[in-house]
Amino acid sequence: MNVTQDLSILHLILEASAVVQLVMGLLAGVSLMSWYYIAMKWFAVREARVKTEQFERDFWSGGDLNSLYQSAVNDRHHAGSMERIFEAGFREFTKLRGQKNFDSKDIVDGSRRAMRATYQREMDALEAHLAFLASVGSVSPYVGLFGTVWGIMHAFRGLANVGQATLASVAPGIAEALVATAIGLFAAIPAVLAYNRFSHEIDRIAVRYESFMEEFSNILQRQMR
Repeated sequence: MNVTQDLSILHLILEASAVVQLVMGLLAGVSLMSWYYIAMKWFAVREARVKTEQFERDFWSGGDLNSLYQSAVNDRHHAGSMERIFEAGFREFTKLRGQKNFDSKDIVDGSRRAMRATYQREMDALEAHLAFLASVGSVSPYVGLFGTVWGIMHAFRGLANVGQATLASVAPGIAEALVATAIGLFAAIPAVLAYNRFSHEIDRIAVRYESFMEEFSNILQRQMR
Protein backbone atom coordinates (compact mmCIF):
# COMPACT_ATOMS: atom_id res chain seq x y z
CA MET A 1 0.00 0.00 0.00
CA ASN A 2 1.40 3.38 -1.04
CA VAL A 3 1.22 6.26 1.41
CA THR A 4 0.71 9.67 -0.15
CA GLN A 5 2.98 12.25 1.45
CA ASP A 6 1.82 15.79 2.06
CA LEU A 7 4.05 18.06 -0.05
CA SER A 8 2.10 21.28 0.45
CA ILE A 9 4.18 24.43 1.02
CA LEU A 10 2.91 24.88 4.58
CA HIS A 11 3.66 21.28 5.48
CA LEU A 12 7.13 21.48 3.97
CA ILE A 13 7.89 24.62 5.99
CA LEU A 14 6.63 23.08 9.22
CA GLU A 15 8.60 19.88 8.65
CA ALA A 16 11.86 21.58 7.65
CA SER A 17 14.88 21.54 9.93
CA ALA A 18 15.39 24.34 12.45
CA VAL A 19 18.13 26.01 10.41
CA VAL A 20 16.04 25.98 7.23
CA GLN A 21 13.04 27.34 9.14
CA LEU A 22 15.25 30.11 10.52
CA VAL A 23 16.40 30.99 7.01
CA MET A 24 12.80 30.99 5.75
CA GLY A 25 11.67 33.22 8.63
CA LEU A 26 14.53 35.64 8.01
CA LEU A 27 13.74 35.84 4.30
CA ALA A 28 10.02 36.29 4.96
CA GLY A 29 10.75 39.15 7.37
CA VAL A 30 13.14 40.80 4.93
CA SER A 31 10.57 40.43 2.15
CA LEU A 32 7.89 42.16 4.24
CA MET A 33 10.30 45.00 5.06
CA SER A 34 11.22 45.42 1.40
CA TRP A 35 7.55 45.62 0.39
CA TYR A 36 7.02 48.26 3.09
CA TYR A 37 9.93 50.33 1.77
CA ILE A 38 8.77 49.82 -1.82
CA ALA A 39 5.37 51.29 -0.94
CA MET A 40 6.94 54.19 0.96
CA LYS A 41 9.38 54.93 -1.85
CA TRP A 42 6.66 54.79 -4.50
CA PHE A 43 4.65 57.48 -2.70
CA ALA A 44 7.78 59.57 -1.99
CA VAL A 45 8.98 59.53 -5.60
CA ARG A 46 5.51 60.25 -6.92
CA GLU A 47 5.11 63.18 -4.53
CA ALA A 48 8.52 64.56 -5.48
CA ARG A 49 7.69 64.36 -9.18
CA VAL A 50 4.27 66.01 -8.78
CA LYS A 51 5.56 68.85 -6.58
CA THR A 52 8.51 69.44 -8.91
CA GLU A 53 6.21 69.80 -11.90
CA GLN A 54 3.92 72.11 -9.95
CA PHE A 55 6.76 74.39 -8.81
CA GLU A 56 8.28 74.50 -12.29
CA ARG A 57 4.96 75.73 -13.67
CA ASP A 58 4.77 78.43 -10.99
CA PHE A 59 8.40 79.46 -11.42
CA TRP A 60 8.39 79.72 -15.20
CA SER A 61 5.02 81.42 -15.34
CA GLY A 62 6.84 84.75 -14.90
CA GLY A 63 5.77 85.45 -11.33
CA ASP A 64 7.68 87.64 -8.92
CA LEU A 65 10.60 85.87 -7.22
CA ASN A 66 9.88 87.56 -3.89
CA SER A 67 6.32 86.26 -3.97
CA LEU A 68 7.51 82.75 -4.74
CA TYR A 69 10.02 83.00 -1.91
CA GLN A 70 7.39 84.13 0.61
CA SER A 71 5.09 81.34 -0.51
CA ALA A 72 7.89 78.80 -0.01
CA VAL A 73 8.69 80.16 3.46
CA ASN A 74 5.06 80.22 4.58
CA ASP A 75 4.40 76.67 3.33
CA ARG A 76 7.78 75.18 4.15
CA HIS A 77 6.46 71.94 5.66
CA HIS A 78 4.48 71.11 2.52
CA ALA A 79 6.95 72.45 -0.03
CA GLY A 80 8.62 70.16 -2.51
CA SER A 81 12.35 69.60 -2.84
CA MET A 82 12.80 72.01 -5.75
CA GLU A 83 10.90 74.69 -3.86
CA ARG A 84 13.19 74.23 -0.85
CA ILE A 85 16.23 74.46 -3.13
CA PHE A 86 14.86 77.72 -4.54
CA GLU A 87 14.16 79.02 -1.03
CA ALA A 88 17.70 78.29 0.15
CA GLY A 89 19.27 79.92 -2.90
CA PHE A 90 17.11 83.03 -2.87
CA ARG A 91 17.49 83.47 0.90
CA GLU A 92 21.29 83.37 0.60
CA PHE A 93 21.14 85.69 -2.41
CA THR A 94 19.05 88.24 -0.52
CA LYS A 95 21.28 88.05 2.56
CA LEU A 96 24.55 88.48 0.67
CA ARG A 97 23.15 91.16 -1.59
CA GLY A 98 22.40 93.30 1.47
CA GLN A 99 26.09 93.27 2.43
CA LYS A 100 28.38 95.71 0.64
CA ASN A 101 31.63 93.73 0.85
CA PHE A 102 30.55 91.07 -1.70
CA ASP A 103 30.75 91.41 -5.46
CA SER A 104 28.23 89.87 -7.83
CA LYS A 105 30.27 86.70 -8.42
CA ASP A 106 30.58 86.01 -4.67
CA ILE A 107 26.86 86.54 -4.18
CA VAL A 108 25.87 84.15 -6.97
CA ASP A 109 28.44 81.57 -5.83
CA GLY A 110 27.11 81.77 -2.26
CA SER A 111 23.59 81.26 -3.52
CA ARG A 112 24.71 78.30 -5.62
CA ARG A 113 26.46 76.71 -2.62
CA ALA A 114 23.31 77.11 -0.50
CA MET A 115 21.24 75.44 -3.22
CA ARG A 116 23.79 72.65 -3.57
CA ALA A 117 23.71 71.93 0.19
CA THR A 118 19.91 71.76 0.18
CA TYR A 119 20.01 69.62 -2.97
CA GLN A 120 22.25 67.10 -1.22
CA ARG A 121 19.91 66.88 1.78
CA GLU A 122 16.88 66.43 -0.44
CA MET A 123 18.57 63.73 -2.52
CA ASP A 124 19.70 61.89 0.62
CA ALA A 125 16.09 61.82 1.80
CA LEU A 126 14.82 60.73 -1.61
CA GLU A 127 17.41 57.94 -1.89
CA ALA A 128 16.76 56.62 1.62
CA HIS A 129 16.27 52.82 1.83
CA LEU A 130 17.42 52.24 -1.76
CA ALA A 131 20.54 50.57 -0.41
CA PHE A 132 18.34 48.20 1.61
CA LEU A 133 16.41 47.19 -1.51
CA ALA A 134 19.68 46.64 -3.37
CA SER A 135 21.00 44.48 -0.54
CA VAL A 136 17.81 42.41 -0.41
CA GLY A 137 17.92 41.89 -4.16
CA SER A 138 21.54 40.77 -4.18
CA VAL A 139 21.78 38.79 -0.92
CA SER A 140 18.40 37.05 -0.56
CA PRO A 141 19.00 34.41 -3.28
CA TYR A 142 22.26 33.41 -1.59
CA VAL A 143 20.61 33.20 1.82
CA GLY A 144 17.90 31.03 0.29
CA LEU A 145 20.54 28.91 -1.41
CA PHE A 146 22.28 28.44 1.93
CA GLY A 147 19.00 27.16 3.39
CA THR A 148 18.59 24.81 0.44
CA VAL A 149 22.11 23.38 0.73
CA TRP A 150 21.70 22.92 4.46
CA GLY A 151 18.32 21.23 3.97
CA ILE A 152 19.70 18.84 1.36
CA MET A 153 22.60 17.96 3.66
CA HIS A 154 20.10 17.30 6.43
CA ALA A 155 18.01 15.12 4.10
CA PHE A 156 20.99 13.02 3.02
CA ARG A 157 22.11 12.56 6.61
CA GLY A 158 18.65 11.18 7.32
CA LEU A 159 19.00 8.75 4.44
CA ALA A 160 22.07 7.26 6.07
CA ASN A 161 19.77 5.63 8.61
CA VAL A 162 17.49 4.17 5.91
CA GLY A 163 18.30 0.75 4.56
CA GLN A 164 17.01 1.40 1.05
CA ALA A 165 16.77 4.95 -0.33
CA THR A 166 13.82 5.57 -2.64
CA LEU A 167 12.45 8.63 -4.38
CA ALA A 168 9.62 8.76 -1.86
CA SER A 169 12.08 9.00 1.00
CA VAL A 170 14.31 11.59 -0.69
CA ALA A 171 11.69 13.90 -2.22
CA PRO A 172 10.25 15.47 0.97
CA GLY A 173 13.65 16.53 2.31
CA ILE A 174 14.74 18.03 -1.01
CA ALA A 175 11.37 19.76 -1.45
CA GLU A 176 11.68 21.29 2.02
CA ALA A 177 15.13 22.59 1.14
CA LEU A 178 14.04 24.06 -2.21
CA VAL A 179 11.32 26.12 -0.50
CA ALA A 180 14.11 28.26 1.02
CA THR A 181 15.43 29.12 -2.43
CA ALA A 182 11.91 29.93 -3.63
CA ILE A 183 11.35 32.32 -0.71
CA GLY A 184 14.75 33.91 -1.38
CA LEU A 185 13.80 34.56 -5.00
CA PHE A 186 10.39 35.84 -3.92
CA ALA A 187 12.15 38.39 -1.71
CA ALA A 188 14.83 39.33 -4.24
CA ILE A 189 12.91 39.80 -7.49
CA PRO A 190 10.54 42.60 -6.36
CA ALA A 191 13.41 44.34 -4.55
CA VAL A 192 15.59 44.35 -7.68
CA LEU A 193 12.77 45.58 -9.91
CA ALA A 194 11.84 48.30 -7.43
CA TYR A 195 15.46 49.39 -6.97
CA ASN A 196 16.02 49.74 -10.71
CA ARG A 197 12.75 51.60 -11.20
CA PHE A 198 13.25 54.02 -8.32
CA SER A 199 16.90 54.64 -9.20
CA HIS A 200 15.87 55.62 -12.72
CA GLU A 201 13.10 57.91 -11.47
CA ILE A 202 15.34 59.55 -8.86
CA ASP A 203 18.10 60.12 -11.42
CA ARG A 204 15.61 61.92 -13.67
CA ILE A 205 14.42 64.07 -10.77
CA ALA A 206 18.03 64.86 -9.82
CA VAL A 207 18.73 66.06 -13.37
CA ARG A 208 15.75 68.40 -13.16
CA TYR A 209 17.00 69.78 -9.83
CA GLU A 210 20.49 70.38 -11.22
CA SER A 211 19.11 72.04 -14.35
CA PHE A 212 16.95 74.30 -12.22
CA MET A 213 19.91 75.32 -10.04
CA GLU A 214 21.93 76.30 -13.09
CA GLU A 215 19.06 78.20 -14.69
CA PHE A 216 18.19 79.97 -11.43
CA SER A 217 21.86 80.90 -10.93
CA ASN A 218 21.83 82.49 -14.38
CA ILE A 219 18.72 84.46 -13.47
CA LEU A 220 20.39 85.73 -10.28
CA GLN A 221 23.50 86.61 -12.27
CA ARG A 222 21.43 88.73 -14.63
CA GLN A 223 19.76 90.48 -11.70
CA MET A 224 23.17 91.60 -10.42
CA ARG A 225 23.93 93.52 -13.60
